[in-house]
Amino acid sequence: MPVIMFILNVLWFVTGGVIAGLAWLLAGVIMAVTIIGLPWARSCFMLARFSFWPFGFDIVARDRLTGREDLGTGALGTLGNVIWFVLAGWWLAIGHISAAIAYAITIIGIPFAWQHVKLAIASLFPVGKTVVSVDRIFTPVNGSAAPAPQPVRQIAQA
Repeated sequence: MPVIMFILNVLWFVTGGVIAGLAWLLAGVIMAVTIIGLPWARSCFMLARFSFWPFGFDIVARDRLTGREDLGTGALGTLGNVIWFVLAGWWLAIGHISAAIAYAITIIGIPFAWQHVKLAIASLFPVGKTVVSVDRIFTPVNGSAAPAPQPVRQIAQA
């Protein structure tokens, strides 16, 4: 990991990333304990990991990364995302957008604001997503000559 990403991750962690990560971790534990929330617990833990250390990583759709659908990227994943959006996603996104605005106002906090925007988008529809290293996003799938999956920011535009 380049030095600048390490420095940004440390600054992120100290200036609020630990709180965001612990909040997502708590949400994941609550979802897991309720049993009925297990489908969302995995997504909460994935976003907790990203919330602790976001620089050098991105959130991508699993089907775009692997080239095939799975349980979370098909119809059940869509249903799970709709339920999540209604019950929790919108207010989590509002929290991340509020934090992004606060960071962006400082100008120097714009990289942190961007991470909160990514978390806000992911918190709206987290099922079927995964966190991967930026290096992995731009490498071919399974070592083939196939084109690499597009980053989330390009997928959102498609």
